[in-house]
Amino acid sequence: MITIIDYGLGNLGSVKNMLKKIGVESEISKDLDTVKRATKIILPGVGAFDPAMERLTNNALRDVLDEKALQEKIPVMGICLGMQLLTNGSEEGKLPGLGWVPAMSYRFSAEGFPGLKIPHMGWNFVVKTNQHKLTDGFTADFRFYFVHSYYVKVQHPQYSILSATYGVTFDAAIQNANIMGAQFHAEKSHKYGMKLFQNFATT
Repeated sequence: MITIIDYGLGNLGSVKNMLKKIGVESEISKDLDTVKRATKIILPGVGAFDPAMERLTNNALRDVLDEKALQEKIPVMGICLGMQLLTNGSEEGKLPGLGWVPAMSYRFSAEGFPGLKIPHMGWNFVVKTNQHKLTDGFTADFRFYFVHSYYVKVQHPQYSILSATYGVTFDAAIQNANIMGAQFHAEKSHKYGMKLFQNFATT
């Protein structure tokens, strides 16, 4: 069972609907006992970094998520803001992130890139940076749908799965053992998103 974490920020219904479309059972929950029983977790997110971290901390989800990810080592995937929360922190806020993946989030800047619109919104091709089960079966030319003003850079190339370029080159998907993240909205990325979720469901 994949548990989609409901902490008040994220496209919960869209993620669940995409999983249903590929025949994968999931549940949306913020109940601590339910999350404790999860065998896989998706951490979605839409919004700002600090309010998201505050919600995870204030309702005690943080401790349970740390236990599931770091001690039980079940598969965990963050999506969009959810991926940024996996890192050490973000230029968007002052609070530390979960710190599960050695990386930081930075704001896109149009300086040096005339005409670059922020946020980065729309379809973008991605490139494999390391082999990973999350992208098994993908061909050389594949793309995902992005909506974000901040991008992630890992501290060491080994933590990167995919990269994309929008002015700067950034890490579009990241990993650290059982922990994975996707900056794009897989739930809005049609067949590419379905394939990514299928790969996650079989990890």
